[in-house]
Amino acid sequence: MTEKMKAIGFTQHLPITAKNSLFEFEADRPEARGHDLLVKIAAVAVNPVDVGIRGHGRGTLKQPKVIGWDAVGTVIATGHKVTLFKPGARVFYAGSFKRPGSNSDYQLVDERITEHAPQQLTIAQSAAMTLTTLTAWEALFEQLEIKPNTPQNHTKTILIINGAGGVGSIATQLAHWAGLQVIASASRPETIKWVIAHGADQTVNHRQDLITAVRALGYQYVDYILNLSDLDGHWNEIAELIVPSGRIAAITENKRPINLRQLTQKRAKFAWEWMYTKSFYHTPDMISQHDILERIATLLDEGTIKSTLTQTLTPINVSNLKAAHQLVETNQMIGKVVITM
Repeated sequence: MTEKMKAIGFTQHLPITAKNSLFEFEADRPEARGHDLLVKIAAVAVNPVDVGIRGHGRGTLKQPKVIGWDAVGTVIATGHKVTLFKPGARVFYAGSFKRPGSNSDYQLVDERITEHAPQQLTIAQSAAMTLTTLTAWEALFEQLEIKPNTPQNHTKTILIINGAGGVGSIATQLAHWAGLQVIASASRPETIKWVIAHGADQTVNHRQDLITAVRALGYQYVDYILNLSDLDGHWNEIAELIVPSGRIAAITENKRPINLRQLTQKRAKFAWEWMYTKSFYHTPDMISQHDILERIATLLDEGTIKSTLTQTLTPINVSNLKAAHQLVETNQMIGKVVITM
C-alpha cells in the first residue's frame, strides 16, 4: 500500500485571501528513482515565483499543484544512481520548475541540483538562500562572465538594479566578494541601509533617472549591469549606461519588445538568466548547481556572505504559507521569509 503525505497546493489562480487560494490535501508519498533524493522537508522559503505561479493563470487544474522553491530537509531514501548523498544527510536546494514543489511533507529532488546544507547556519537561514543565490551566481559568473577575485575586477563597476530584492541582496554580496565596485539601486531609507550592509559601495534610486544618478557618482559608463526589476522601464537607461563591449544580464521578462539595436554600436552583450534552465532541460552541466551550492555553503559557513533571512514563521501550514505569500506580494519586503516545521 502506497504511503501518504500531506501537501499544500491550489487548483485555481485566486487572490491569496480567498479560502482555496492554497489548501491542504493528502497525496501519495513519492519514491526515489535514478538520481532522485527523497527529502523530508524541514523548512521552505517563499519567493516571487511562488506568488506569480499561484496567482497568475486561468482555468481550474484537475489535480492540485504544489509549489515551493527553496528547501532544507533530510534525505530519507535515494535512487539507484545516487552517488553524492546518503540517507540522513541534511541538504538544501531550489528544486525543479517541472516537478512538485517543497510545500509538502516529502519531496523528490535530483542530487545534481542539491548540496549539503551549511553547518553554521540555522535551518531557516539556509532555506532562505538557494534560489536567489543560484540565480545571482549564474547571472554574475556565467552570464556576465565575471571571473571572481581577479586583480582587474577592482577597476570594474557593476550596476545592480533592485539591490534590496531577494536576488539583489545576494548579488551585491557576491559582486563585492568578486572584487567589483558595486552600485546598487534602492529607493527607501531602509532599503538603502540594507544594500550597503550587503556589499554595495554606492547606491542610486531606481525611481529616479538612473543615467543622471550614476553619472553624478562619477561614472560615465559601467562595465556590467544586472537588471532584477522592470526591464521595460530601465532598458533605455541600461543601453546608455553600459560601457562599450560591456555585458548586461536580466532575470525579469520584458512585457514589450526591447530594442537590442541600441547595443549595436557599443557591441554590448545581453543575456537572460533563469535559474531553472539546467534542471528544466537536463543540460549536460546540470551538476554545476550542486557545485555552486557547495561553494555557497562554504562562503556562508565562513561568514563571507550572510543569509538574507528576515522573517520566520512556524509551522508549515496553509495559514503561514498564505501569510508569507501576502508579505511577498507587497513588493515592499526586505530579505526573505521562511517557514519551518
